[in-house]
Amino acid sequence: MAERRVRSRRSAGEAVVGVPDATEPAGLVVVGRGPVAVAMRAWFSRPTPPDGTTWTVREVEEVPELDPQACLAAADVVILVLHEADFAAHSAMPAVERRANRVAHVQRALAAARAARVRHVVVISSAMVYGAGPGRPVIADADPLTSTDEGLVGDLLAIEDVVASVRRRRSPLVTVLRPAPLVGQGIDTMITRHFEAPRLLTVRGVVRDWQFAHVDDLAAAAEHVVRHRLAGALTVGAEDVLSPTQVELASGLRRIELAAVTAFGTAERLHKVGVLPSPSSELAYTVYSWTVASDRLRASGWEAAWTSAACLEVLLDAGSGRLAVAGRRVGARDAAAFGAAGAAVAFLSTAAVWRQARARRGR
Repeated sequence: MAERRVRSRRSAGEAVVGVPDATEPAGLVVVGRGPVAVAMRAWFSRPTPPDGTTWTVREVEEVPELDPQACLAAADVVILVLHEADFAAHSAMPAVERRANRVAHVQRALAAARAARVRHVVVISSAMVYGAGPGRPVIADADPLTSTDEGLVGDLLAIEDVVASVRRRRSPLVTVLRPAPLVGQGIDTMITRHFEAPRLLTVRGVVRDWQFAHVDDLAAAAEHVVRHRLAGALTVGAEDVLSPTQVELASGLRRIELAAVTAFGTAERLHKVGVLPSPSSELAYTVYSWTVASDRLRASGWEAAWTSAACLEVLLDAGSGRLAVAGRRVGARDAAAFGAAGAAVAFLSTAAVWRQARARRGR
C-alpha cells in the first residue's frame, strides 16, 4: 500500500524514527494513557520496521476541549485507545463520572480527527464486548455484541456506540480492534489479577479454555490494518487455545470449584459493599471462555508472533510476588485475614468474609 506522506514540524515529546531518503515519515498520534498506549507508541517508534515505512509518533493522553484538532495536526493515523488495561486507574473513578468523561472524550477525539483530516482511526477496544458465558462458541468478528450497562464492558459498549456512528461515514476510515485477554509489560486487568490469586476459581461443570493476546501482537495488528486499509471490527488473539489442565500445570496453581449461583451471588453482595472492585457480571470473563477467531486478520496475512502458552508465561512472570483476591490486590495484613479461607475464591464463598464486609460497611 502506498503511504501518503505528510509534512510536519517536530514538536516536544515527538519521536522521529529512521527517516529514509530524506522523506518525512507518516504522522501517527496515539491517544490514550496506560500500558496499551505505551506499547503502541513503542511499536510504531521502533527504529527498523520490516518494510522500511517510518512514522512520526506522538502521544496525547487526552484530546483537549479547547481547539482539539490542533493536537492531531499533520496526523495521517490516530490510534485511539479505549481499553487501557489499567485496572487500578479504571477502578479509582466513580462509574458514572468515568463513563461520562470517556464518552465525551471519544466524541471529541473523533470530531477532532475528522476536522484534522486524519485518514485512518484505529480504535483499541476488547473482545469482552462480545460477552462470556457457558458454552460460548469461538467469537467471529461479525458476532453480535453483548448488552450490559455495568463495569468496564458497559463503558466499552457505550464508547463503541459513539465509534459506530463515525464508522458509517466515508472519512476517516475507522477500524476497531477487539483483542482476547491482553498480556505484556504493565498490563493490569481482571484477568491478569485472576492469576495472582492463590488458586484459580472455576465454575462447577464448566470447561474454561484460555486464549491470550500479547500487546505487541495487538500493535502489529494495528499497523497491519493501516497498511492494508482494513475497516470495521476485527478480533485479535493468539492462534492456540489452552485447556484448564494446561493452565494449571503451567501456572502451578490449583483450582477450586464453586457452583455458579454461589460465585456470582456472593460476588454481587461483596461488590455492593465495596469489597470487590468489579461488578459480579465481570466474574464471567474469568470463569467462562471468550476465545476469538481473528478470522479477517488472518485471512489478510496477519499472524500472531506470540502463542497463548508464551503469553501465559509472561503473565505469570509479571504477577510473581503479588496477591490478588477476586481482582483486588491485597497486602500482607489483608492476605493474613483472607488466608484462613485458603484461596482467592474464598473471598467469594465464605461467610466470614461476608461478615467482615458488613462490618466495614457499618463503620
